[in-house]
Amino acid sequence: MNTGAYPVADTDPDSLDNEVGGTAPVARSRCATEMTSYRLLRRSPIPVHETERLIRAVTGAARSEVAGGLRLDGESAATLEVLIRRRAAGEPLQYLEGTVQFGPIEISVDRRVLIPRPETEQLWDRAMRLLPGGPAVVVDIGTGSGCLALAIKHRRPEVTVVATDISSEALAMARQNAARLELEVEFRQGDGLAALDPSPAATVDMIVTNPPYISEDGWTTLPPEVRDHEPRVALVAGDGLDMYRGFAAEAAAWLTPRGMLVAEIGALQGMEITRLFKANGWEALIERDWTGRDRFLIARAG
Repeated sequence: MNTGAYPVADTDPDSLDNEVGGTAPVARSRCATEMTSYRLLRRSPIPVHETERLIRAVTGAARSEVAGGLRLDGESAATLEVLIRRRAAGEPLQYLEGTVQFGPIEISVDRRVLIPRPETEQLWDRAMRLLPGGPAVVVDIGTGSGCLALAIKHRRPEVTVVATDISSEALAMARQNAARLELEVEFRQGDGLAALDPSPAATVDMIVTNPPYISEDGWTTLPPEVRDHEPRVALVAGDGLDMYRGFAAEAAAWLTPRGMLVAEIGALQGMEITRLFKANGWEALIERDWTGRDRFLIARAG
């Protein structure tokens, strides 16, 4: 499985391939005295660039130090062997590293929250370009890790940001990220727009959201790395359109006269979501992501 410039000999008795899923101890005494990043890169059953990222996450070392043969103490070596086994078993690399870069901020992630994708960073970029200047109110529905809400607040400190989620565990992670980044965001627990009650209507300048848009049937077809590790509640909602039906029917009541809703959507949902919003009196258009697929809904209340 090693795909870099550090080939592993088939007869290497210390190869981690011999340990993944096996019963060998997490760390042998030899690790504590002889393990270097170069040797670990050679032995690892996962791609070299992933092993390097894990070494850097555990040690805090620069890439050049890892490539140059950083000496690992026994504790670091033992931790890395556990993380490598977990990665080889399919656990997402971002959960093992513990952090993800999102726009201008670095956020913590674990199994309580969805791993932010590049498409969601593109959603944030669109929201920033569409948000009017000066003080404004932004609501992030289904905040998860808080990535959208916190990146908006970081870039626009004068904006009031409210972030909601149905999951108390996700909100705990989002609050942890807000505290670490020293960003003031109001967090509320609730299902979709219901979390905004009893806020006054017609006061929100923008609703931004990456809601669950995978169908129940689509869930079974997701890659095991996603299906077995990321929170189902952040991915799946009925036929994939349930959240958008709620937004189309109810979100306009919360928005100012020129307020808008900016949402991430599934690549095959653009036409149906456009019809849904227009039928409820919205001006709606779909924009594509960097790969050319329908990905973003931009809607203004009529």
